Amino acid sequence: MSTSLDQVSRLLALVPYLQAHPDADLAATAQAFGVTPRRLLADLEVLWFVGLPGGMPGDLIDIDMDAVEEQGRISLSNADYLSRPMRFTIEEVTSLIVALRAVREVTGGAAGEAVDSALAKLSKVAGAQESNRVGFAVATSESAVRERLASAIAVRQAVRLSYDGFTRAETTTPVVEPHRLSVRDGYVYLEGWSRDRDAWRTFRLDRIASVDPAEGGVADRGEPPPFDGGWLEVRPEAALVTLTVTDRTHWISEYYPVRSVERFRRGWRVQLLVADPAWLRSLLLRLGPEVRAVDPPEAAESARAAASEALELYAELGSGSVSLAP
Repeated sequence: MSTSLDQVSRLLALVPYLQAHPDADLAATAQAFGVTPRRLLADLEVLWFVGLPGGMPGDLIDIDMDAVEEQGRISLSNADYLSRPMRFTIEEVTSLIVALRAVREVTGGAAGEAVDSALAKLSKVAGAQESNRVGFAVATSESAVRERLASAIAVRQAVRLSYDGFTRAETTTPVVEPHRLSVRDGYVYLEGWSRDRDAWRTFRLDRIASVDPAEGGVADRGEPPPFDGGWLEVRPEAALVTLTVTDRTHWISEYYPVRSVERFRRGWRVQLLVADPAWLRSLLLRLGPEVRAVDPPEAAESARAAASEALELYAELGSGSVSLAP
């Protein structure tokens, strides 16, 4: 079955092929592209409407469809503009520079060198003044750490991290089967299978002090769960969050900007606009059991996960019995 992606790939290759083979035979061309003549005819009917912006007859690729249907011969013209060098606007160059800088944060080796080469060429096209106007900053690690992780991912090698965890406030040395690097909300993350936790975990690169090879390779564990911005990312700007709190926590309505405050028999309902999930996580951890409910519930997942990890540490250290409030 041919997909739309397959068709686009064929169309991109079909134009230069037909330019190099004037008056091409329909059946022979179809065989060269591994499709049936009927499928190729459908491609030509799409190609007939491709061209420069404007969509006027002189802007579109011209194909003699009568000759195709009656004689099985393909004659293509008015596509010479495709061989012209590509010209970018300064806005397009700027967008590409930003995108490539983000890609560079999660690549290494030959791929990283290719990105560096492309960045150098685009910066030359933009000019020093315009290139310097492009700002891009992420929280990441030293380049040596990133390169070692990228190499380990490429060869499917397990690694041992020296990781300065936030919730544990200590350095740990987990053994991880690295899966991929990604950039989210200004941070570079490693997604991998933690052998210590026997589960998928994410690690911020700016908290990884060192990377060393570990015994064994990367097992086939399927795909990790989706790693995205979570509940806040689906909203266009700041998200409205409602906290149901006790009387002892009513002070937040005076300390932080709020949308509304409602008094009820057993406490308060406070509505806040939240633009930073990390700030909300910190607030919820600070308030602890004084928070009775969070709406939407998924806004509290990050704080709940951090609290659970802290409780696991207490248990490992034998610090007594501690429970997490529902």
